[in-house]
Amino acid sequence: MSEQIKESASTEVGDVGLPEDLARADLYGLIARFFHQPPDQELLDQIAASIPDGQESQADDALLAKVWSSAVEVAKNNPARAWHEEFDRNFISVGHPNVILNGFFYMAGHLNERPLVDIRRALDTFGLESAEEVTETENYLSALCEVMRYLIAGDDVEVSNLTNQRAFFNDHIRLWYDELCDAIEEIPDMHLYHPVAALTREFLAIEGQSFDMI
Repeated sequence: MSEQIKESASTEVGDVGLPEDLARADLYGLIARFFHQPPDQELLDQIAASIPDGQESQADDALLAKVWSSAVEVAKNNPARAWHEEFDRNFISVGHPNVILNGFFYMAGHLNERPLVDIRRALDTFGLESAEEVTETENYLSALCEVMRYLIAGDDVEVSNLTNQRAFFNDHIRLWYDELCDAIEEIPDMHLYHPVAALTREFLAIEGQSFDMI
């Protein structure tokens, strides 16, 4: 998975004790990877292998399982080159990209500094900072998902706990992820990232519902 955040201490996803937390951390990491750069063939092969051939129709009826099955299908049937072309065509642009992956665009309606100040303050509280090689701002979707992954998977319970997960999610992700997914799904020829957007939307919706129950 992508390394968008330089942590104050080394953290491995495997440090998580509960299987459901491990799954959550891994899915945040996968979403971060998809929106940080297009998947390479190795990652696509790993995703394709998660549902063996012939078992697609046996997928669980739960919506998250269904959208995962759709993501597996596009990973299985489209080479890395096609993903790279779609990513560059829609997320990368000298001018205005077709889809902007920065949260403050959706929260403020334009590239605004206030949400960026807020998220930098939160990261400072967690003892996190952007890695020097990262060019995107801290409220880029992939960076935010990496922070959530850390808040789930970290071994410092003073930082990596449900209270911080809920606060960070509600303040920096929940307010705008639906609009981003809408923007992706409104582009007809962006067919590879449509299932990724559906997976992102459903998973983050479940996260929000879970946090509301705490």
